[in-house]
Amino acid sequence: MSNRKKSIRRNRLKGYAFLLPNIIGFAIFTFLPVVVSMVLSFTDWDGFGELNFIGFKNYMNLFSDSTFQISLWNNIYFTAISVPVTMILALLVAVALNKGIKGIKIYRMAFFLPYITAALAVAVVWQLLYHPSMGPINGFLRSIGIDNPPRWLSSTKWAMTSVIIMYIWKMIGYYMIIFLAGLQGIPKNLYEAANIDGANSWHKFRKVTVPMLSPVIFFAVIIGVINSFKVFTEIYALTEGGPGRSTNVLVYNIYVEAFQKYNLGYASAMAYVLFAIIVLITLIQFRGQKKWVNY
Repeated sequence: MSNRKKSIRRNRLKGYAFLLPNIIGFAIFTFLPVVVSMVLSFTDWDGFGELNFIGFKNYMNLFSDSTFQISLWNNIYFTAISVPVTMILALLVAVALNKGIKGIKIYRMAFFLPYITAALAVAVVWQLLYHPSMGPINGFLRSIGIDNPPRWLSSTKWAMTSVIIMYIWKMIGYYMIIFLAGLQGIPKNLYEAANIDGANSWHKFRKVTVPMLSPVIFFAVIIGVINSFKVFTEIYALTEGGPGRSTNVLVYNIYVEAFQKYNLGYASAMAYVLFAIIVLITLIQFRGQKKWVNY
């Protein structure tokens, strides 16, 4: 019995030893910054001087900050458009690829490649596509009779739409892989039973595929909403929050306050408000999933 206890203790120590590098990395690069930013959110620290605690002043100032309010609204708009469209398109692509078409591996790679490509590289390509005079998008629009096509990234009306289009194109492949994995886990006998009952393709999709895939869809929507509120690289590379403040979103606003204006305390408060918003939306989604997710 004593030898057995020693063996169990030794195995536990080995396990902790293997986990230790990851635990140290998490503590230094994740947990510690979270704690420090919480403290900073109650100060007016600019990154150089002393810490002056000002209580909830940073949080109160958010209510009168027009830039924060605009960035919040822009983020909500971005999420409301990009998440549903991305999910629908990714699901349709996954269903099509799940049919066992020829060359399916090539199609999977083609759809997934934009997601793993560096966002800055993708943004440079899309800047060329959106160019108002030499871009192929406006060139095509002129060829079909549109004399004054949108100016895309330089227009306050079209800039956010431009970013959303690029974001959807980039993210479809990621969610397609998630949906494809879920589709391959649906028992084939359910479709066989539907065929016997005379169901067509639409009925099988609506009555079999979507209900059986609902837990995966729920997971994808949760991740999609969180990712949409974290969008930064696309904004930074394409528009830098402009023109005006038409594409200024929360994370980009935090970046500007922290690393351009050096209002680290105010930026930390903004980050925790963003965290609270994401938590609230996630809780609402978990409450609502009871009505439509089938396990």
